[in-house]
Amino acid sequence: MFRIRRAQSPVDLTAAALPPARRRNALLAVDLLDIPWYKRATPALVAMVLVALADFLSGKDRYLAPLMTVVPSVAALTLRPRELLLVCALGLLAVFGLSRYDQVDNVNDERFLFGAMITYIVLTVFSAWVARIRMRRASAYAAVSSVAEAAQRALLRLPGPTVGPLRLAVRYASAADDARIGGDLYSVLETPHGTRVLVGDVRGKGLGAVQTAAVVLGAFREAAYDEVRLGGVAARIEASVERHVPEGEFTTALFAEFRGPGAVELLHFGHVPPVQVTGEGTVRVLESADPWVPLGLGRLAPGEPSSWEVPFGAEDVLVLCTDGVVEARHHHSGEFYPLAERVGPLVRGAAGTPAELEAAVGRLYADLLAHTGGVLGDDALLLLISRTDQGAVPPGGRPG
Repeated sequence: MFRIRRAQSPVDLTAAALPPARRRNALLAVDLLDIPWYKRATPALVAMVLVALADFLSGKDRYLAPLMTVVPSVAALTLRPRELLLVCALGLLAVFGLSRYDQVDNVNDERFLFGAMITYIVLTVFSAWVARIRMRRASAYAAVSSVAEAAQRALLRLPGPTVGPLRLAVRYASAADDARIGGDLYSVLETPHGTRVLVGDVRGKGLGAVQTAAVVLGAFREAAYDEVRLGGVAARIEASVERHVPEGEFTTALFAEFRGPGAVELLHFGHVPPVQVTGEGTVRVLESADPWVPLGLGRLAPGEPSSWEVPFGAEDVLVLCTDGVVEARHHHSGEFYPLAERVGPLVRGAAGTPAELEAAVGRLYADLLAHTGGVLGDDALLLLISRTDQGAVPPGGRPG
């Protein structure tokens, strides 16, 4: 890959555990075994050809066939043991052929040839053992990676493409390459009080961030069904974070509540503001007039946060993300990703069907990767939301 991290979509990630086929694919990917054997054999074959050419071009007075011992070492990096033995057998034949070309036929030359052959065979056997160890370690890595991915999926409980009156399309990528888990979180729940959405970003990365995300998501899944007001949901989560998360850790968050058609209520806790894209591609950044401090820091701010309501029609798309998106730097200039400038044409007209919304989030994610050169320095989450129901858009917003 110019390295591209794997993105997760709600369409294909629904179970808590990975099926065996996914685990096998993980092993193939980490050990290059998803590449055809003849392509993996190419480095060793190229080394073989280079040694033969060097011996041939240097003339019969120079005997370079012993350099063929480089072939087993190169083959051990990419081939299975049996494949390695096959390629190295070809190299052994090349040594014989070069010896005949260089007229290695007197007693001293034959003794030298015998030593070179023994060295080559020993290196071949040792390289086959190294290849076997490499495959075992790759298998262990794939197992850990698969368990981490399953844990991430179990934590997020990824929703389907439709929840209540909402269509969803998601791309999630973690900066923790080895485990593919991170601190970005989201949840969408159909509750008696409307369809409620949480997008958050835990400070830090790795397992510590995942533990905090588990606290936030667990509290949200309980409070979203119990609390009538969106502010009450946030207060319950704040209390859970203060009890169960180490002091100084915090989570930026954005809450959204969809009740009747035509509007969405938003509550902001220091998170990246959402972006609204109309059917014509007009972009509106939904900045809060009174943003609140992140979850976990509520004791530092007197008073209570205020929600606000904005129009949200059937042709609109709401784009929620984490700072891994807007702070992703250009691979040459270092500039941040200009989400508000790029999102309009990429998402315009995507509110109609789940397929259109999924295609739109794919375009947006691909554009993000093109901006960074394929490498994300932080966890990144993109969540696109549109409505399945129809309704009139209210003329203006009201504070919650």
